[in-house]
Amino acid sequence: MATITLKGNPVHTQGDLPKIGTRAPDFRLVDGSLNDRTLGDYKGKKKLLNIVPSLDTPTCAISTKKFNDFSSSHPNTVMLIISADLPFAQKRFCGSENLENVIPLSLMRSQNFAKEYGVLIQDGPLSGITARAVVVIDENDKVTYTELVPEITDEPNYANALAALK
Repeated sequence: MATITLKGNPVHTQGDLPKIGTRAPDFRLVDGSLNDRTLGDYKGKKKLLNIVPSLDTPTCAISTKKFNDFSSSHPNTVMLIISADLPFAQKRFCGSENLENVIPLSLMRSQNFAKEYGVLIQDGPLSGITARAVVVIDENDKVTYTELVPEITDEPNYANALAALK
């Protein structure tokens, strides 16, 4: 369990982020066409998981836009944006913002991803959705970088996350 804050108030996550050097936990998330997606769907590519509470918040929108912009300089990387939003809302957001380089995925069918990646918020007003985090996974599905953002309203450390992709 980790303690983070939401506007300065402590909240807790269930579990911890995967450890660097370990195999990334598999997942089952839902894409914009309501298809299940797993870690294996991105085999052989580097993966940046931008885990956000909801795309309908300013900080989540900013980080999604920034990772979309960074993706052009990382051609062998998929930028996965993972949130509790429904796939329809994710698709609408990405379309309205012209975000074509990120892949939004939803927790809509299960909270297992949030539990296994240690980002499920247990208490406070955002209980039941994810904390803000970044996980970088190499082409062999080993975790190379993690960041649990200490304050949910803050942006992640883009430079460190992108450096882990090299």
